[in-house]
Amino acid sequence: MPTPMIHVVDDDEGLRASLVSLLESYDWPVAAYASADEFLRARRPEGPCCLILDIQMPGADGLDLQAELKRLGQEHSIIFLTGHGTIPLTVKAMREGAVEFLTKPFTEEQLMRAVEMAMHRETARMSELQDSAALQALYDKLTPREKEVFAHVATGRMNKVIAGVLNVSEVTIKVHRRRVMDKFGIRTLADLVRIASQLGIELPQR
Repeated sequence: MPTPMIHVVDDDEGLRASLVSLLESYDWPVAAYASADEFLRARRPEGPCCLILDIQMPGADGLDLQAELKRLGQEHSIIFLTGHGTIPLTVKAMREGAVEFLTKPFTEEQLMRAVEMAMHRETARMSELQDSAALQALYDKLTPREKEVFAHVATGRMNKVIAGVLNVSEVTIKVHRRRVMDKFGIRTLADLVRIASQLGIELPQR
């Protein structure tokens, strides 16, 4: 998995420099930006990514950037910073997926706890994405008939019922079902149903 990266977005040059210095002292790779626009223009590496984001900045503010990233389909764990937090702002940010909302002045301990939380979420998300990519690659290698049997089995139907629907023998269904299980390295129906759900496989109507 690529190295986790922290991006600090704050128009306050002094605070921005302090945050970078603090985070680097904990051995976190850090990049800093003076505005939301500068961050959006930057070429960012793939991998776990945490944003430490000032909520009030000239031009696009923190919530604007959060909304734009969501529109672009770029999921990032965000820690918001504000000099005058309000409950409505906090609720809005958290509803949109923010990890933490820190009111200035905050302590080093509060910030680092939030960073650890954000990075834990990021690595879990990236791991899930990698798992999904691996499962999709395995699914793509199934034959058309195996994909058909896969979908029917995932509905929980018995082999005999599937055989009748597909107009083949029950033995044929058992063979294809076993091949699907072997290709995914699984042994139970519950595992197969979980994979179908994770891949968003469209299942036949019962």
